[in-house]
Amino acid sequence: MAASTLTEVARLAGVSPATASRVLNGSARKPGSDIAERVRRAADSLGYIPNAQAQGLAKSSSGLIGLIVHDIADPYFAAIARGVQEEARLQHRMVLLATTTGGPQEEREAVAAFAARRADSIVIAGSRSAKPGDEEANTELAAELDRYCRNGGQVAVVGHPVVGAANTEGYHVVKVPNEDLAAALAAELARKHQGEFLIIGGPEGLFTSDDRIRGFQRGLADAGRTAAEVLHYPFNRSGGYEAGTAVAQRIKDAHVGSNGPARLCIFAVNDVMAIGMAGALRSAGLRIPRDAAIAGFDDIETLRDFRPELSTVHLPLEEIGRVATRGAGSTLNGQGTLAVDGQVTLRRSTETPLP
Repeated sequence: MAASTLTEVARLAGVSPATASRVLNGSARKPGSDIAERVRRAADSLGYIPNAQAQGLAKSSSGLIGLIVHDIADPYFAAIARGVQEEARLQHRMVLLATTTGGPQEEREAVAAFAARRADSIVIAGSRSAKPGDEEANTELAAELDRYCRNGGQVAVVGHPVVGAANTEGYHVVKVPNEDLAAALAAELARKHQGEFLIIGGPEGLFTSDDRIRGFQRGLADAGRTAAEVLHYPFNRSGGYEAGTAVAQRIKDAHVGSNGPARLCIFAVNDVMAIGMAGALRSAGLRIPRDAAIAGFDDIETLRDFRPELSTVHLPLEEIGRVATRGAGSTLNGQGTLAVDGQVTLRRSTETPLP
């Protein structure tokens, strides 16, 4: 059965289509209450469904927030998305979700799609990338966002500004002090651990990973410790598992069960990589923290059920989503920097094992 049209509603109500549109699409120009009631009764009787885009044009607001994340299955992004949804609900808005594989080209496509649907604002959560081959896509993403902002859109980006983005009006960045927090984690671990350190990072050129690696190395240097070796793997659980498989033999060669300086302390630059690493070590017959100490970063909700309890850096992920959504909904002109903080949280995975 074909959907009822605005013209049919107008005909039944005995008004013009323009008048029917003003009633049903929320225009500021309101006809008399008797005419409006007649139009609504006609729409109800025909089962008419208002056109959301037409309503957006009439109100100069679509009531939509676009959210772009790299992987909604990742608990890090799921928690941020929950915060975005909670804040959107308070604003009486709906969230449109786009999930990507982490590249700026897919983010550009998502921004274009949200702009075409007249989204009032866009939140982008995911590490910026300066990896080889991303230069052109970064330029295209920046141009798409600049065009969106020039047309009245509001944008909030979690972490770092989009590479090359020039528009300052309606553009906001939620700053996460990844480098300083990683340095603080290294300082705490250096006080507890006398052996070598190893960093499991994401691909080089991934800003979040690079910041955390740089901060951790700085924290070790400030504590008078030797710089850690860095291994680069995919920025996900599979990457952590792959790294763990490669590192397991190294740990065995350093004498399984040793409580001395040979025990390795591994810093994975996010929790899902740490979880993958731990899974690989368990598969190789190794135990944490007896055979190796492991720490992550983010404090994702999944850690509630992870054993041994993982040392990490706690980030207020849901609050990050809420702050980004409030920033993206701001009417303030000029680029805004919105800050959140975190804290080092040490747990059993980095404890010194009993003899």
